[in-house]
Amino acid sequence: MVQRSGYPSDVTDDEWAFVAPYLALVREDAPQRQHVLRALFNALRYLVKTGCGWRYLPHDLPPWPAVYQQWARWRDNRCFEHMMADLRALARMLAGREAEPTAVILDARTVQSTPESGARAGYDGAKRRRGSKVHVAVDTLGHLLAAVVTPANVPNRGQVDALCERVQQVTGQKVQVAYVDQGYTGEDAAYAAAVHEIDLQVIAKPKGQTGFVLLPRRGVVERSFGWAARFRRLARDYERLALTMHQFHFLAFVTLLLAEGVFRATSP
Repeated sequence: MVQRSGYPSDVTDDEWAFVAPYLALVREDAPQRQHVLRALFNALRYLVKTGCGWRYLPHDLPPWPAVYQQWARWRDNRCFEHMMADLRALARMLAGREAEPTAVILDARTVQSTPESGARAGYDGAKRRRGSKVHVAVDTLGHLLAAVVTPANVPNRGQVDALCERVQQVTGQKVQVAYVDQGYTGEDAAYAAAVHEIDLQVIAKPKGQTGFVLLPRRGVVERSFGWAARFRRLARDYERLALTMHQFHFLAFVTLLLAEGVFRATSP
């Protein structure tokens, strides 16, 4: 029998005081609730961090069907997306920035498919990998604002419209500039950003430069991808639903900001 014995993913009292209002979709004493909400949240964080399967959750956590059922409610209500928006604003203010960014960085990473996600998989010729592509928008501190999950063969520039639309929704039309790499060149991508009043600025490699080059602004989003890759459930695409992969990314970034303790800025 697998036992965790105080696994580090367990939410602390301070963290739970902050996140509980976002997760309590029904009253704590609701008759249909059979398991403590905090234990269900701990189980979900354990799954995303360790990458275990639903049926392999340790026995000192609630049964996996109960965890999955509650996760489906949180996922469909985008609870972690709302939580991330508030945590990101707090983190920015603690860093001496405005609550909402005026500049973002767009990029995508290809995540290798598995039998569960195979129906959605496409082949990314540049990465020579079959899987799904996670398109993201992050602020200049690397915090996640928006994400779109597509087959890996979908070009990056094709998701500019969806990302920019979502970015302006969550920031209240504050964003003015989006930095991108050469995968977003072309009039269509620039026009898609301009529709949402965003100036798309392509950061290109210096002429004659070959191989990897760390470009201005580009290192921020690559670091964000590195943060996400530390959550083993996100190392490959194990999900049948694109929305699950999408919302797991927000849960991962929520976990990172909770660990930093930015929510304490709300304490009296």
